[in-house]
Amino acid sequence: MEKYNISSIQQVGIGSKNVNEVWSWYRANLKMNVPVFDEIADAPLMIDYTGNKVQKRHAILALNKNGGGGIEFWQFKSRESLPPKNKLRPGDPGIFMLKMKVSNIHDAYDKISQTNAVIQYAITENVMDKKSFAFQDPFGNYVQLIESENWYKSKNISKQGGVYGVSIGVSNIEKSILFYSEILNFDVIGEIKQGSFDDLDKMSDGKFKYRRVILKHKKERTGPFAKLLGNNEIELIEVNGRETTPIFQDRYWGDQGFIHLCFDVQGMDHFKNFCELKRFEFTVDSSDSFDMGKAAGRFAYTEDPDGTLIEFVETHKIPILPKIGWYYKISKDHSKSLPDFLIFLMMLSEKN
Repeated sequence: MEKYNISSIQQVGIGSKNVNEVWSWYRANLKMNVPVFDEIADAPLMIDYTGNKVQKRHAILALNKNGGGGIEFWQFKSRESLPPKNKLRPGDPGIFMLKMKVSNIHDAYDKISQTNAVIQYAITENVMDKKSFAFQDPFGNYVQLIESENWYKSKNISKQGGVYGVSIGVSNIEKSILFYSEILNFDVIGEIKQGSFDDLDKMSDGKFKYRRVILKHKKERTGPFAKLLGNNEIELIEVNGRETTPIFQDRYWGDQGFIHLCFDVQGMDHFKNFCELKRFEFTVDSSDSFDMGKAAGRFAYTEDPDGTLIEFVETHKIPILPKIGWYYKISKDHSKSLPDFLIFLMMLSEKN
């Protein structure tokens, strides 16, 4: 058995002004209905990213019962959550857009078009993902829906899934490819494309030259949650011809927008040593076990070459039927998947 394992994307964090309002919208329109934890507490370990002051926050981690990664909905309780200072533009360093999967792209497009979201580009207009479209949610976050064949359970005609990946703005695409391939085991699938692209220009404020690449995994992910979380995609975008501004410049982790990209891992101690060897040391490490309401584990953070926050979570236990005190301890053998009946029991907490 390998000493450590990088599995699928566990969740993407969304900072907001009102966590319950945002979660309610994502429940209604993107089926993020299964709460894993819902907790108000201080975040002392994140002090380096919150103005050297311990901040109180309200965090809700929610999954989609059809599989895919989760979303951690997040709100400061000790200060006002700040929006980006500038218009979000593709190529600015940071997590620019969330990718989520659907089974029928045309059905998904019709449904989102009837909400208060704003369509950014239509189906087929994205050169990297033809069967996709993008919109801006009512809170300013960009979301791309992509038609997928990768499902936890059998596909049906109109299934909405969870998180599939992200689009990330970078300053040097070759340097970022090295990070995401060496540290996170992604492979270059979509070759680097260069030029002006209508789908990106529609989300910017003019026409620019871009370099973009799609990263996926050639090998199936392993780990206790890999079957549920599924396959992933990361798009790296570098823009030329204009000055870029980091999306979280002069703001705190937890302010409005996509605050981190989180991976499910096993063998954290060995992985930490590997990151140090590659000069991407952990900037935060809970070291042992933390409690997040009904779940427990160990978390750590590092930064990609542009400072985008990448989180790693090694789960130690999960709630199955917490009302009767039933929790499941996760095996350290990352070749084993959670039994389907345990995932079924987890999904019983689904909330409409």
